[in-house]
Amino acid sequence: MKQAKVRLYVEHALGTGQSVPLERGQAHYLFGVMRMAVGDPVLLFNGQDGEWRCIVAQAGKRGGVLVCEEQTKPLQMPPDLWLLFAPIKKARTDFIVEKAAEMGAARILPVQTDFTNSERIRQDRLQAHAVEAAEQCGGTFVPEVADLQKLDRLLADWPQDRQLMFCDEAEVGSAKRLGDATGDKWAILIGPEGGFSEVERKRLTAHPNAHIVALGPRILRADTAAVAAMTLWQQALGDWV
Repeated sequence: MKQAKVRLYVEHALGTGQSVPLERGQAHYLFGVMRMAVGDPVLLFNGQDGEWRCIVAQAGKRGGVLVCEEQTKPLQMPPDLWLLFAPIKKARTDFIVEKAAEMGAARILPVQTDFTNSERIRQDRLQAHAVEAAEQCGGTFVPEVADLQKLDRLLADWPQDRQLMFCDEAEVGSAKRLGDATGDKWAILIGPEGGFSEVERKRLTAHPNAHIVALGPRILRADTAAVAAMTLWQQALGDWV
């Protein structure tokens, strides 16, 4: 059996014998870039039905059709973990979204804080980065990337059953860790390049669901902090345990 070398995310139902039409961009990638032909295998996933081995049934410059043969992976859901972060420079924001998808975030929420440099994002572009990350890392689930929202409004409507890992740069050098924290629903909050304002810090410190955590003895860049925080959480409470 020929081994599939390409994985694609599709917004289409997957199942034995199911035909999957390709969008123009997907067809160009498979047949123009990867030089695939009728009969070649492709792995597909849609975030709901797991991963499926499919065969190219029709190949054209502007479209094509794949047919599902067999499921190769069941749907693997990540932990119920949100990543909240303040957008930074374009490439580093892209990096945060990609790594969050790879490392098992269920939802990614860009937030506007008092010191956030970016006042808007391209939500569709960031969602595409999450899709690409899932395609590359073998995941069967794609996290939602929400549109930019203000941190204070998000905190005002915070779910009572969701814990918040507040990564505070003011705690650099302290020994604050997650400790014996429990719960199935969590969020991680990473601040902007300028850190949190005093008003934000006081509000977060007083939040009943907040767990203040230090990320080691040095101040980390926002993109590095996101990876470090997710690693700590996954090792303590996530599906790496």
